Amino acid sequence: MKTLLLTLCLSLAPLSAPLAETLHFVTEEYAPFNYSRDGRITGIAVEQVAAITKAAGVDYTIEIMPWARAFALAENQPMNCVFTAGYNRERAGRFAWVNPLLKDEMVLLKRKDGSKGPDSMQEALTMKVGSQRGDFAVEALEDLGFKDIDLAVDIDISVRKLLSGRIDLMPTSIKTYENLVNQGQPVEKAMLMAGQIYGLACHKDTPPDLITRLQAALDQLIVSGEQDRIFAAYGLPPNTRTADGGAKK
Repeated sequence: MKTLLLTLCLSLAPLSAPLAETLHFVTEEYAPFNYSRDGRITGIAVEQVAAITKAAGVDYTIEIMPWARAFALAENQPMNCVFTAGYNRERAGRFAWVNPLLKDEMVLLKRKDGSKGPDSMQEALTMKVGSQRGDFAVEALEDLGFKDIDLAVDIDISVRKLLSGRIDLMPTSIKTYENLVNQGQPVEKAMLMAGQIYGLACHKDTPPDLITRLQAALDQLIVSGEQDRIFAAYGLPPNTRTADGGAKK
């Protein structure tokens, strides 16, 4: 009888215990926002994720993989979130969003080799442009009318293609461009594109209360100046202020 009672107690125990909330974050190698170094995953966005999950009391895992795979996981697997993801109207209803980890202008880059860049967007449309498979920038390029788009697995490959002449232009954020320059990469701005907000894109069935807690924690991170401190630690300027409602979805 004691054995039977013990078995019943053990079998019922999980029913009375609170269910752990574990979010599975997936991202790509895209320094300085998310990347691996010395066996750990770090970066501007990673530090923000760590801070807001702690503040919101949310357990999490994090893994780096090719962007297209990470994006598909977040869209199709519950309790998965991908970052740093560009927000737009087409993606709005496909995910539950926590914004902004990053607010930035987009720019088309060219090689810094003395060659003349395009004089207009119309001229740029005739050139070969490269980006990462599944990246928001691909959609932006297609919306602008680019036809000759070369797709790579990650940004490092796109940069190598740009420097080797395999592509003529490459879209990225101003902050990523500044980081490439700081690394000594011979690239320069060809022309500006539209601004963009980036954040956490979570599976659309992620519990709304969890998303609300994460958004509140991110808002507080911004208001407190901690987000600015994180950007400064990586040698980049802070985001434009967006915590007062303009970026919340």
